[in-house]
Amino acid sequence: MRMAQLSTTSGIPVATIKYYLREGLLPAGERQGPNQSLYGPEHLRRLRVIRGLLEVGGLSIAAAHQVIDAIDSDLGLSHTFDIAQRTVSPQIDGAALSPEAVAQVDAVLSGWHVSPDNPGRLAAARVLQTFAELGQPDLSGWVPGYAAAALAVAEADLDEIDARTDRESKTEMVVVGTVLGDALFAALRRAAQEHVSARRYPAPPNP
Repeated sequence: MRMAQLSTTSGIPVATIKYYLREGLLPAGERQGPNQSLYGPEHLRRLRVIRGLLEVGGLSIAAAHQVIDAIDSDLGLSHTFDIAQRTVSPQIDGAALSPEAVAQVDAVLSGWHVSPDNPGRLAAARVLQTFAELGQPDLSGWVPGYAAAALAVAEADLDEIDARTDRESKTEMVVVGTVLGDALFAALRRAAQEHVSARRYPAPPNP
C-alpha cells in the first residue's frame, strides 16, 4: 500500500507517519521511485505498536525508540525484559535511599531473584521512604499484599509471553506488555478499589 492508504488504514496522519520514519521508529518502505514507497502489513503493525507506546504507555520518542530497538534485536528475552523495564522506569540513585526503606523492600522480596539495581526494587524503596517521611512508616499489612499481587501479575505476564509461538511476537509482548501492562494494572486497580469500597462501605438506602 502507498503512504496515503497506510494513513487511512492506520488512522494516523501522513505527517505523523513521515515523522516516525525520520525518527527511525518505522522502517522504510520498499522504494518504487524517487518519491514513492510501498508499505506492507508489518508497517501497519509497527504503527499500532508505536501508537500504543506513545499514546497509552506515555513514552517519549526517545524511550519508544529504545524499546522498539529491543524488539528488532536478537537479544534474549531476559535481556529484552531488562531493557524494557529500565526504559520505562525512573532512574533512582540507590545511594540516596534510606537503609530502612531498602531493608523493608528486601524483606518483602525475600526469596525472589531480584538484582540489587532492579528498578522496581529501588522504586519500591523510594515509595516506602516517602511514606516514612510522611509519618506513616508501618506498612506491614499493606506491602505484602501488593507483593503477592505483583507476583501473580508477573506470572500472568510470562504466561502471555509463553503463549506466543515466534520470537518476534514474544519479544514484542515483552516490550509492549511491560509498558501497557503498567497502564492496565493501574486501570484495573481503580476499578477494583471502587468495587471493594462499595462492598465495605455501602451507600445508605434512599429514604
